Amino acid sequence: MPELSRETQRARGLLPFGPAEVTGPSMVPTLHHGDVLLVHWGARIGAGDVVVLRHPFQQDLLVVKRAVERRAAGWWVLGDNAFAGGDSTDYGAVPEELVLGKARFRYRPRRPGQRSPFAVARWLLSALRPVLSDRSASRRLRAR
Repeated sequence: MPELSRETQRARGLLPFGPAEVTGPSMVPTLHHGDVLLVHWGARIGAGDVVVLRHPFQQDLLVVKRAVERRAAGWWVLGDNAFAGGDSTDYGAVPEELVLGKARFRYRPRRPGQRSPFAVARWLLSALRPVLSDRSASRRLRAR
């Protein structure tokens, strides 16, 4: 499950925006290990948004998932990688107070092997992208 680095937890202060580094494969293909997110702390959450939340059973662990739907008990969240697990199918709906913010932008750092002009140009075109809401995650939920 993608968790966020300890620096993320320390950086989250009085500012409404802050960085968060992703680790783990559960949000592939949307997010990859090593991606850095610009998180809007305290933002209004809607279905399809990529959110940062406290793990319901291990609240010192911050995770990133896609909010699928609002239920009476909280948000039902899923990873974009159905094979990785570590989402509401394991721990149920996440209480509203544990959902901390919404990912607005994703920065993908350059890999060491990207040296050719073509690879650098391709990286420049895709390094910084907005993290958009994707309503297709809710279709996956209904299919289960």
